[in-house]
Amino acid sequence: MSASAKSNWQLGLPCAFVVWAAVVVAAAFEGMRRGFHGGAFVIALSVASMLFGFELFLAAPRVLAWTQRALGGRAASLGPLVPLLAVLVYSLGASGNGALRLLGMAYCVLPAILLASSAGKSPGTWEDYAALVLIWLPAVLPVPVRLLYRLFPYPPPLTHTLAILLALSTAVAAFVMLRRLDGIGYAVAWGRGYTANFALHFAIFAAIGIPLGVTLGFLKYQPSLERARSSPLTMLGILFFTAWPEEFLFRGLLQNLLSRAMKNQWAGLIVASIVFGFSHIFHAPFPNWKYVLLATIAGLFYGHCWIRTRSLLPGALVHALVDISWHILFR
Repeated sequence: MSASAKSNWQLGLPCAFVVWAAVVVAAAFEGMRRGFHGGAFVIALSVASMLFGFELFLAAPRVLAWTQRALGGRAASLGPLVPLLAVLVYSLGASGNGALRLLGMAYCVLPAILLASSAGKSPGTWEDYAALVLIWLPAVLPVPVRLLYRLFPYPPPLTHTLAILLALSTAVAAFVMLRRLDGIGYAVAWGRGYTANFALHFAIFAAIGIPLGVTLGFLKYQPSLERARSSPLTMLGILFFTAWPEEFLFRGLLQNLLSRAMKNQWAGLIVASIVFGFSHIFHAPFPNWKYVLLATIAGLFYGHCWIRTRSLLPGALVHALVDISWHILFR
């Protein structure tokens, strides 16, 4: 069933443009407030804007459907050109490291090449998992060896954002545009039961995660008015550049593929949640087993929300609210 058929509301192009413009303007002002300016900053911001627009506009169901109809088979080959162009523009204007430029170009096209060879096959081929690992691994390794962080050294406040945007755009081009994997839920839309699922999953996880985190010494209740003041911009950053990309990767792709391969949605949920938990092991102090445990439990709730709604958005909002609450209320 299409998103439009089962949704009470869905993101349209005008609304997507307003959101895109607001985030870009906020990023520009924040960069200038921190003292960044000049051609290199303009290029970095332009690249970030292009990547953000690519993935945001395609999350509008009618835009994605129109793009796939209009481009037909060409959508598969044109999609990977967006992240590839972003790497080329950035590297020529803001960073001149030729070796990193080649690695970045390979990062953008190799997943698409792998998935092209599995066209027409049932989801869960080795190429699906290989493409997923190629996209995911350079984004989660320790910071000193993260390829994507080294690819975007300037300006420092945009390094993480650009890395996440490139990873997400590469994944969208490969799995949404080329592979056209069913059941991802890559749509900003709101349907019946979404609100209840969002509220219930957040409330139950908070009731479990907060006492457990405090008992383990992972969380310390320390609300901050200063952090609360920065929450509007922080909320946007967490939602768009942490929660949504991670839900797409771990639920829309990994859990989706595992559930199909094992023919059991609960097994897929458990394995994907464990992998999600272990993706946090590199956070200081390494190995951070407390973070692994709490993230695994959180992943069960995010993944179950995805199962109940078959949409990334409710789980992404639960994920974002968990992170925002942690940011404001705990250390």
